[in-house]
Amino acid sequence: MSAAVLRAVLLGGIALLPGCSNMLTRLGEVGGPPNMTQPADPTKDPAWRAVSLPMPTLTTMPTPPNTLWRQGGTAFFRDPRAAAVGDIVTVLVNITDNADFQNSSTTTRTGSEAMGVPNLFGLENQMPKALPHSSPSNLVNTNSTDTNNGVGEVKRAETVTLSLAGVVTQVLPNGNLVVVARQQVRVNSELRELQVSGVVRPQDIASDNTVAHDRMAEARIAYGGRGQLTDIQTPRYGQQLMDILLPF
Repeated sequence: MSAAVLRAVLLGGIALLPGCSNMLTRLGEVGGPPNMTQPADPTKDPAWRAVSLPMPTLTTMPTPPNTLWRQGGTAFFRDPRAAAVGDIVTVLVNITDNADFQNSSTTTRTGSEAMGVPNLFGLENQMPKALPHSSPSNLVNTNSTDTNNGVGEVKRAETVTLSLAGVVTQVLPNGNLVVVARQQVRVNSELRELQVSGVVRPQDIASDNTVAHDRMAEARIAYGGRGQLTDIQTPRYGQQLMDILLPF
């Protein structure tokens, strides 16, 4: 066996190792429920990465004399609502959208054109020599009829109800807060992604540190995902390209 063939076999075996490991794990669970992983230090996972988020500027709060309360504390009389960069606020999304449209149109167009040269300074007598199968009085005669019927109907009913926590990423000069909320949920081989972003006023944040989506300016709400189910439901790239380019 040549070195190139041996190298290809080794590389193929290495590529199949994750699949073989998964298959062996599933075979070991035959006849029982899936085994749960043991609690462990998440920072020891090779896929673990440190999280980097915007943080407020650290300030040193003076300690008043003759008091047990430290200024800037996170409880007691302090407002628990989000107000600075890095604070967390819960966004409540409740969208109910219904639409029913019906449209029909019918167009008909008929055209007729006729052209002849009965007299043209005597040259009409020379036309049969150049065009033996034509008549000077009836050189062009066209007729056209165009009919178009169109019927369209749209019925849509959408309901999206969710809540997710977001992070204040920016405080605008007028005091408004820029909030970005993202969440991922993976079930089997399908990953669901939720994204909400927008600008909120501090006074629109409720006492329980929640804000409704209809209080957000420039709101961007996305609920989708990727995985095996999404791949099956999405047309292939070639089909999408042909749908855009084909004029028929």
